[in-house]
Amino acid sequence: MGSRPYRRRLAWGAAALLAAGVAVPAAAAASDQGGQSDVASALGHGSASKKAKNVILLIGDGMGDSEITLARDYTVGAAGRLNMDKFPMTGAYTTYSVDKDGKPDYVTDSAASGSGWATGHKTVNGRISKTPDTDKALPTILELAQRKGLATGSVTTAELTDATPAVLASHATDRSCAGPADMKACPNDTVAKGGPGSIAEQSVNHKVDVLLGGGKARFDQKITEGRYRGLTVTQQAEKLGYQVVTDSKGLTSARSGKPVLGLFADGNVPVEWTGKAAAVGGTDAQRCVTNNPERKAGTPALEEQARKALSLLDTPKAKKNGFFLQIEGASIDKRDHAADPCGQIGETAAFDRAVKVARDYAAKHPDTLVVTTADHGHTSQIVPLEATPPGLSSTLVTNEGQKLQVNYSTNTPGKAQEHTGTQVRIAAQGPQAHRVLGVTDQTELFTTIRTALSLR
Repeated sequence: MGSRPYRRRLAWGAAALLAAGVAVPAAAAASDQGGQSDVASALGHGSASKKAKNVILLIGDGMGDSEITLARDYTVGAAGRLNMDKFPMTGAYTTYSVDKDGKPDYVTDSAASGSGWATGHKTVNGRISKTPDTDKALPTILELAQRKGLATGSVTTAELTDATPAVLASHATDRSCAGPADMKACPNDTVAKGGPGSIAEQSVNHKVDVLLGGGKARFDQKITEGRYRGLTVTQQAEKLGYQVVTDSKGLTSARSGKPVLGLFADGNVPVEWTGKAAAVGGTDAQRCVTNNPERKAGTPALEEQARKALSLLDTPKAKKNGFFLQIEGASIDKRDHAADPCGQIGETAAFDRAVKVARDYAAKHPDTLVVTTADHGHTSQIVPLEATPPGLSSTLVTNEGQKLQVNYSTNTPGKAQEHTGTQVRIAAQGPQAHRVLGVTDQTELFTTIRTALSLR
């Protein structure tokens, strides 16, 4: 960690503080001269010697700078600030994946990107926490946390078997191998071949303390091999001691001390907002509908899930050893793919409220490292009102009463919009937060969390 590139990043952080009028020790401010501890001491509670007891990692799927700016402009105004804008340490990281030979694939998917921070290694698109060449399982940050006795949790608005939650508690040749009936692309991962089974089976077998999200249909699939043959994955979870809940009422009644599996939709949890999708030639100026009729009553919001997850992780084990919790706002990405600005903004706003829950918790528990970032960039761009984009576009009327045009042009109209290969924001507060400063790589987030929690 004393390498010259790392010291340059720390010096950059010191320079940024000086520019902001924060006093920094001279040694820390000197380019390539200051050590890690010098700059860390200037950054206050992110000191290099201080370790975290808990880590909360918040992932806005597909939440690049454009998506953040769009949500900010619409909800709190161009001069306003979201909760995720208020972290004391902000940097950027690169997100590329690799091919089987280890050469860069410049546009990642969520499986490879998530595997990057989950394992510290890059892999091929579509793969879940396995090597790019030999297809061998790589230890994940959640597994390392469990080995040290930490409580663990994963919360998402996607299916719990989707790529981002999957990278923590499973290893699969292909992200499509979600349930026992979905194993076509993963023949060597099947229980019959001595493998760990589907992503759903692995997730509950890992005994993650808190699993909250969608994907009930995957967990209701029947297991066809192994000791739980004939049972559904949900029944397997119950055999393993899980409390299974399916709505806000059930989530409220869940108690800490036994693991909790929350399944709040058959597939992805329906989004909070809706509106007209972008179209060729644009749309009439619109305000977003903030109560999606397709969202069932009793569906817990992401902030509610986050708050309850923190409560459920308040166990004797966590009090002694700490916890690791990942929270994903998944459908920022999914609505970006669909060129649906209202759905996308609503999910970013919902994610931002979950960020506030995490920061409020950390305010009372300063030994908690909170990190917020994205897995990759996406397609939406704010363009001038007078522009006539060649792809799909929509005009919105923001909460400031101003018109804003957003464009989606990463694929031919009629096809799903695509990820982009841009670097994305990473921001943090708490012990070791200084490690996100400058431009890092996605895999370095694994090292940040492992170092903060003193994991081996």
